[in-house]
Amino acid sequence: MIGPNTMIIKDKEFAPFIESTRIQEKVAQLAARINDDYADKNPLLLAVLNGSFMFAADLMRNMCIPAEISFIRLSSYNRTRSTGRVKELIGLEENIFGRHLIIVEDIVDTGLTIRHLLDELQELGPKSLEIATLLHKSAATKESLTLKYVGFDIPQKFVVGYGLDYDGQGRNLNDIYSLA
Repeated sequence: MIGPNTMIIKDKEFAPFIESTRIQEKVAQLAARINDDYADKNPLLLAVLNGSFMFAADLMRNMCIPAEISFIRLSSYNRTRSTGRVKELIGLEENIFGRHLIIVEDIVDTGLTIRHLLDELQELGPKSLEIATLLHKSAATKESLTLKYVGFDIPQKFVVGYGLDYDGQGRNLNDIYSLA
C-alpha cells in the first residue's frame, strides 16, 4: 500500500527522509564553516556532476567569501547499486596547482568514486584538498577518507531528491526520499 507521503519513481516506492528545510539549514551551516576556514583563500569548488549540482549551487549561494566553481562528471552507479568501477565522463580543465580545492559531492557511499578523484587531483598539486558532501553512508564506506564537511550521516538506504536520482529521475525533488 502506498502511504500519503510516498512517491513512485519509475518502478520503486520512496518515502520522505530529509525535508528541504533541514537540508537548507545544514547547507547554510556548512557554508558558514567554509567561510570561516577559507577567508582570504579564494577556494575552487569542484562539484561532481550530476548529483551535486543542487547542493553545490545552494552552498555557493550561502558562501560570502570569494570563491570559484567548476564541474567534473564521474560515475560508479547503475540504477540503485554501485558498480564498483569509476567512469570519468568529463574532465577538469582548470589549473588547480597551488589552489585551495573543495570537492563538492552529493553523497559518499563506498568511497570508491571520491578516492579515485582524490588520487587524480593530488597529482595536479593543489595547495589543499578537502571534501564537502551533503550525505555520507559511513557504514558503507570502504575507503579511508577524511570528509571535512558532512551534512548528514545516513544509514545504508538508497535515496533520491535534491540532485540525487534513481535511473535519471527524481533529481528535481526539494526533499530527499529513501527507498521504501
